[in-house]
Amino acid sequence: MLLAWSFTGLAFLGCYVLALWLYDNLKSVVQIVLAILTPYFVPEENKSLAERFGKWAVVTGCTDGIGKEYAFQLAARGLDIVLISRTSEKLVAAAAEIEQRYHVKTKWIAADFSQGQPIYDKIKRELAGIPVGILVNNAGMNVDFPDDLDKVPEDKLWGIINVNIAAATMLTRIVLPEMKQRRQGAIVNISSGSELQPLPYMTVYAASKAYMHNFTLAMQYELEPFGITCQLVSPLFVTTKMNSYSDTIMAGGVFIPNAKSFAKYAVFTLGKTKQTTGYWSHGIQYGFMRLAPEWLGTMIGGIMNDRFRQEYFQQQQQSEAKVK
Repeated sequence: MLLAWSFTGLAFLGCYVLALWLYDNLKSVVQIVLAILTPYFVPEENKSLAERFGKWAVVTGCTDGIGKEYAFQLAARGLDIVLISRTSEKLVAAAAEIEQRYHVKTKWIAADFSQGQPIYDKIKRELAGIPVGILVNNAGMNVDFPDDLDKVPEDKLWGIINVNIAAATMLTRIVLPEMKQRRQGAIVNISSGSELQPLPYMTVYAASKAYMHNFTLAMQYELEPFGITCQLVSPLFVTTKMNSYSDTIMAGGVFIPNAKSFAKYAVFTLGKTKQTTGYWSHGIQYGFMRLAPEWLGTMIGGIMNDRFRQEYFQQQQQSEAKVK
């Protein structure tokens, strides 16, 4: 009898451990399902984003790709938008389009995050008096194409560090005091599926996203007592300018959405999940990627990026041939 109970206990323990393991590895899929179902069971989750977090949203890297579509999606939900990006002309155009389409207020701040520390005093002054309810740390930089570390220009490497790491860190620090005082707000950090493992030929980029992952999860713990949401969004491939080195990626597909489709899903999850890939098919991919050991993910990533590098070289050769 004792032996039978022991086997039964071990069976239950095994099922429990397996369930935890599956949840941890397929969590992104589970959280997207929860995001869809939560409003039906928790009525207060039906509050608007402005009611839950505040009227103003700040979006960085907002004149192209995911950041631009995030700004549009938030404006469509009635939030006033502060646009922060590098190019004044693009900022003016984006602000005008948002105001005309959604009839909300906008403000734009031209700032080049690759310049590092000197720009933040200006941003802090420009944001003074604006009750920031949502901060979307989307600004990001990558290498022009996958390549060996020693072949990447030094200014590009400093740019990746300053944009991908420093910008989210310092902007979060700027907006937090008022959010804590109001006990209301949301920080949305756009990371990447490359946070999961080292990524050869995009070494610094992937490392910067591992920083974003750990930074966000630590901030979740710090900010929970203040009622402030800190969401980690980890997309995989999206058809944006950052991925233009590959015609394969830019062709898109079920597992590679465009920026508009991605942002629509991702904004929907805000306030419903603390960690998400932002898009349903990315959740499936991320879950399976979690199942692979780190060494295997690194090897696959290296092979994939080497293929993308060859694809980029072919693009360049074809462009040169057309010019001739």
